[in-house]
Amino acid sequence: MTMSKKLHTRTARAALEARPKPYFITLFPGVSLGYRKNAGAGSWTVRVADGKGGNWIRQIGFADDQADANGDTVLSYDQAAAKASAVARGRPEHDGKLTVRQALEAYGRDLAARGGLPGNVTRVLHHLPASLIDREVAAVTAQDLKMFRDGIKAVPATVNRTIRILKAALNAVAEADERLSNSAWRVGLKQKPNSYQARNVVLADDQVRDIVAAAYAADDAFGLFVELHAVTGARTSQIARLEVRDLQADQARVMMPTSRKGTGDKPRHIPVPITAGLAAKLRLAAAGRSPGAPLLLKGNGAAWSAENGDHRDPFARAVEDAGLDPKVVTIYALRHSSIVRQIKANKAPLRTIAATHDTSVKMIEQNYSRDIPHYDDSMRAGLLELEPDSVTNVVKLRG
Repeated sequence: MTMSKKLHTRTARAALEARPKPYFITLFPGVSLGYRKNAGAGSWTVRVADGKGGNWIRQIGFADDQADANGDTVLSYDQAAAKASAVARGRPEHDGKLTVRQALEAYGRDLAARGGLPGNVTRVLHHLPASLIDREVAAVTAQDLKMFRDGIKAVPATVNRTIRILKAALNAVAEADERLSNSAWRVGLKQKPNSYQARNVVLADDQVRDIVAAAYAADDAFGLFVELHAVTGARTSQIARLEVRDLQADQARVMMPTSRKGTGDKPRHIPVPITAGLAAKLRLAAAGRSPGAPLLLKGNGAAWSAENGDHRDPFARAVEDAGLDPKVVTIYALRHSSIVRQIKANKAPLRTIAATHDTSVKMIEQNYSRDIPHYDDSMRAGLLELEPDSVTNVVKLRG
């Protein structure tokens, strides 16, 4: 009998041993339903990952071990699972008076439970005025939101990213409460037009090599970190989450964790090829460490983190040592350069390049169209030649 089946019915729960520690089952990644077996009626709890290696636990009601479920204080298994999911996603019963701040905080917990970046919520909270942040969601008007959007002092692309997060948080509240309408934010949080402008910094291969060499000259651990960026084109948030088990040195590849962007229906790891030399360096660096340990460590033995940006200053120094401008060249330039390098090699299909870089063909075409050559030679092979002998050194004589 699986653990989930042991919690489904009164009879099954009665057979469990009473103990202070709850029996937990996973409802979905980051969220578990717990049943505490007591001398009398048991109780239901929800445990939610906080996205920082910890979790929080909340009791959500008593089990229907002795009394019939009422959907409120006494819950059946199905009711408990539904309520646990609602609480985890920040949708507890709130009598329709949830504030904008509470909606964002609930959305942040939802992101953490789904492996997303709760720090995205901080961006919105930073921009929200006091007059709006503690207002009830039901009282927010389209004009309020339009004034908020137009008051953000940033480029249009940044404005759009910010309002998308707020819109997602408000939509989550509306999905859980039929009393709320999304008409206010559908109108007030319309995206700003003409917001997209690619500012990609694409480096020549020799420039990339110079940066990697400068990184190794400063610190071997940092050099390995930068080389993996340069070879794979992965984001720092992905590389920082690599574990020892993700290295497949014999096959010269890593199973790269996917980014925490987009929907949750994409694979969690992508096989990404690396050079044999880099695979050997990574194997040596990982020797003797457990499979779940971080693959890359800083020189002081600590793990790298994308959130605290501890790579930025040393990378800026490496860029400067390579004779480039650190105000222009960030570590993301290695990602841009990798994508363009693969495109210009004209060996792999665009969809394969997109997949290994954890992006889409649409985004590659949107971001790198100016860097994609026309491939004159390959295209000429398929041209229709109407006069195949017209280009020749033979001249037909008259008569």
